[in-house]
Amino acid sequence: MIQTAKKVIVENQYLGCIHYFAGLVDCEQILLEYQENWQKMSYRNRCIITGSNGLINLTVPVVKGRDQKEIYRDVRINNSDQWRKQHWRSIFSCYGKAPFFEYYKDALEAFYEQDFEFLFDMNLQLFMWILKMLKIKATIILTESYNNTYSEETQDYRNLWQPRQQSNLPFTIPYIQVFQDRTGFQPNLSILDLLMNTGPEAIHILRRKD
Repeated sequence: MIQTAKKVIVENQYLGCIHYFAGLVDCEQILLEYQENWQKMSYRNRCIITGSNGLINLTVPVVKGRDQKEIYRDVRINNSDQWRKQHWRSIFSCYGKAPFFEYYKDALEAFYEQDFEFLFDMNLQLFMWILKMLKIKATIILTESYNNTYSEETQDYRNLWQPRQQSNLPFTIPYIQVFQDRTGFQPNLSILDLLMNTGPEAIHILRRKD
């Protein structure tokens, strides 16, 4: 179970999952891990949304592929294909009829028109936008060194949630989804799903995790 904490440390996810943000709602200080090695098969370059036919994985392609040995902050996005256009089309298809799509549409569409070089920088811009939409006012600090452990005053949520755990969660945060009548409720999707379906109510839903 996610505990309420004033200070946490987390990795920098791409359109992070709902449980990830549930751990941040009442924080005063968020340490964003800036010194870690790249980790494949994580939410750092992928997110999960849902459409009329079920789950959709959106993956940001990276230079050198998933087996590279770079520091995460140095990982470059492979912009040689049309991934931004594909991601935006998928988001539009999944959430075009969601109650709050029009409210978030312009900012997201503008984001996918930008050309980022580094994955960390792109995720950071999205992270800051999401915090603003959720009205989370915590101070964000990039770590200056890598520490395996932290003192008790800092909750360590790094790598707590992984895509492979999608079907094996210890708890759920329920709300109404666009295609729930067809696919059933899909837990712990990208925070986009919660925002598109619940809008300003999202922050209150995240607080119900306990």
